[in-house]
Amino acid sequence: MRYSLLFAVVLSLFFDQSSQAQKIPFSYLDIFDLEYVSDPQIAPNGEWVVYRRMEFDIMKDAVIGTLWMVRTDGSQHQKLSLREVSESSPRWSPNGDRLAFTSSTDAGSEIYMYWLKTGKIARISQLPFSPSAITWSPDGTQLAFSMKVSKSAPVLAKMPKKPKGAKWADTPRITDRLYHEADGSGYIKPGFNHIFTIPSDGGAPRQLTSGDYHHRGTLSWAADGSSIYFSGNRTTDWEYDFRNSEIYSVEVTSGNIKVLTTRNGPDSNPLVSPDGKYIAYLGFEDKVQAYQVRRLHIMNSDGSNQKVLSNTLDRSVNTVRWDAKSNGIYFSYDDKGNTKIAHISLAGKVSNIADNMGGTSIGRPYAGGSFSVAKNGTIAFTQTRPTYPSALAILNAKTKKATKITHLNKALFDYRKLGKVQEVWYKSTFDARDLQGWVVFPPDFDSAKKYPFLVENHGGPILNYGDRFSAEIQLYAAAGYIVFYPNPRGSTSYGEAFGNLLYNNYPGEDYIDVMDGVDYCIAQGWAHEDKLYVTGGSAGGIMSAWMIGKNNRFEAAVVAKPVMNWISKTLVADNYFYYANSRYPGQPWENFEGYWKFSPLSLVGTIETPTMVLVGMNDLRTPPSEAKQLYHALKLRKIPTVLVEIPGASHGIANRPSNLITKIAHTLAWLEKYGGAKLVKE
Repeated sequence: MRYSLLFAVVLSLFFDQSSQAQKIPFSYLDIFDLEYVSDPQIAPNGEWVVYRRMEFDIMKDAVIGTLWMVRTDGSQHQKLSLREVSESSPRWSPNGDRLAFTSSTDAGSEIYMYWLKTGKIARISQLPFSPSAITWSPDGTQLAFSMKVSKSAPVLAKMPKKPKGAKWADTPRITDRLYHEADGSGYIKPGFNHIFTIPSDGGAPRQLTSGDYHHRGTLSWAADGSSIYFSGNRTTDWEYDFRNSEIYSVEVTSGNIKVLTTRNGPDSNPLVSPDGKYIAYLGFEDKVQAYQVRRLHIMNSDGSNQKVLSNTLDRSVNTVRWDAKSNGIYFSYDDKGNTKIAHISLAGKVSNIADNMGGTSIGRPYAGGSFSVAKNGTIAFTQTRPTYPSALAILNAKTKKATKITHLNKALFDYRKLGKVQEVWYKSTFDARDLQGWVVFPPDFDSAKKYPFLVENHGGPILNYGDRFSAEIQLYAAAGYIVFYPNPRGSTSYGEAFGNLLYNNYPGEDYIDVMDGVDYCIAQGWAHEDKLYVTGGSAGGIMSAWMIGKNNRFEAAVVAKPVMNWISKTLVADNYFYYANSRYPGQPWENFEGYWKFSPLSLVGTIETPTMVLVGMNDLRTPPSEAKQLYHALKLRKIPTVLVEIPGASHGIANRPSNLITKIAHTLAWLEKYGGAKLVKE
């Protein structure tokens, strides 16, 4: 018996060591094996959750989302349908017997219905454009949704009739709109979003709203089903009053519209309480500054007695959900790089419920994610840690304990070594503020060895990194880098004052914050003066270009999709109308010196760092012309440089998995050329 036990122990140790030996570093193609949870929707009775399961198709080089369902105890995990097409936006009926969702067809997205008892699925719509914001009526007989209604483009000149069979050039594209293109989708065809209803058992859609205004975003039915609440801007000057929106109601039978809020600022996300007495909504009084905290408000259903509910919380409120008794509201918010779920009473008392709500950005560790609440208070939410992308977690209403019930990446991560992520805090040398960042170590980190040190600057800049999974940063660590990603001033999740420090001051002391972090890591022995590298995209690209313009401490840099010249960028970007006064005072022609002062191009004459410039060729947010200004200037100065242009990529370069790999592979190859980690050639 003793020998049998000894043999079992030895065998167990052998298999443990064998399993450990099989673990290898995270690699490029592993990206295609990653999966994550998005948009979890818990049934009203708290028994089932339907969520969107996101996967990467290596043959189509695309992200695919299909609907799956699972019991809240983790059992009976199954695909909702046998269809192998995109499915999204699952929404339970009020009594939980059906599930409405959207799905792609050859002609575009349509509304489908799933019957829980029979498992049958049917398409219930035939729409000219894709629907959004699907919302059930309280009695379950109707669905409301938003959909675009097209308009004709302007015509300026009448062309002569071409001869039969002649192959003339295409007719010109003419626009007279302020907002006429969007990064990622290109030219916006003329038209306006309107609110529709459709019977939940199928039938003709009925348009409720009219006029040349947009009616989109979340929708919420009145408790008696008589009206639908929405956010929009129906003022005469709506196109130029783009920061402003109000809460409206539209009567379902008559189409009459009533405005409920009138202040200057964005009011959005209306949500009617279960008892029908109140409307919760998000917004703020616009002070025209770089960052303003989005607060939770409440008012009576007729628009009276408006008040701020979250005044004591210096954080932006995100997703909101009423509790079943209309006594308070569940919401999410970011705090110090971590996304929380909390509950606030009607008296304004905030109680934290859960941490680690997960983003669904696989590339970099940004905030995000979502949650839903059953009538019994059970919460389903996306949960992430640095060791895994967003999974499905259930928060038990009685125990207040969160349990992860999906393990979509277990088969991969059981055999992969990830870099350890360590939170760090340090002091600003400018004003002694406490600053937060994270350091990621190579999987087999040896403190006796000297590693190259890579700074990864986040975008935004009014965003935040956090303790979340990041394929991009893990690949840098797997290549042999210690990676530092900080949240300098201007980052969200530290309050309004901290975020607004960039107003008319960007880049400014946020540069000092990042360099203070570098010096802190040098003092810890993680970074070394002759082994410093820097990269970042978008606002992170701006920061990277600014850093190498301010000092020559870095061996090499990769500046991705940057703004180099605020004057040119402001007037050519897809959101060109948004920057004046909230970022810098006045328009570029009114404040030429101010815009130029904060343009990294103004420092290009001091750059000595070998620099790769990388951009998507279809980028409309920070257009390729911005990247080329840096590249051309460095070429003229004979500074080692190369321009990498990614075909078909918009500002979100990582939207296609292969483009994410392209970005990382080229970054690593450039850094290796200047003394960075020696890559293993596959």
